[in-house]
Amino acid sequence: MKLVLDTNCLIQVIPPRSRYHCIWQSFVHGDNTLCVSNEILEEYAEILQKLTDAETSELVLSTILNSPFVRFVIPYYKFNLIEADPDDNKFVDCTLAAGARFLISNDHHYDILKRIEYPKVDVLTISEFIALNSNMR
Repeated sequence: MKLVLDTNCLIQVIPPRSRYHCIWQSFVHGDNTLCVSNEILEEYAEILQKLTDAETSELVLSTILNSPFVRFVIPYYKFNLIEADPDDNKFVDCTLAAGARFLISNDHHYDILKRIEYPKVDVLTISEFIALNSNMR
């Protein structure tokens, strides 16, 4: 299944001791496909460098860049659906351009998408996604 992972969730799925690490493993093993754009990769790099050590940041980015289970997307259209935090739009645009099934985020700025019928973007929290895919534990 193609997924887009907001940065707030990426940070939560990386640690091996995290209860959400199974999502990271699903990308590593090819059970799911992580969809990213250049803008998303830049944000991942920026936040990883702030919150982790250089080795972890490099390993995570290298894994993403070299994985056959990552789909690189160029969103040619900017929908600008999220006004509360326009920086979040890159994840929405990537989800739509990739035809991803879900955008996974714990950010409440995405709640507006529940009221927008077109273009339809399904957003799940990290816990909702794991509950929906009970085989991931």
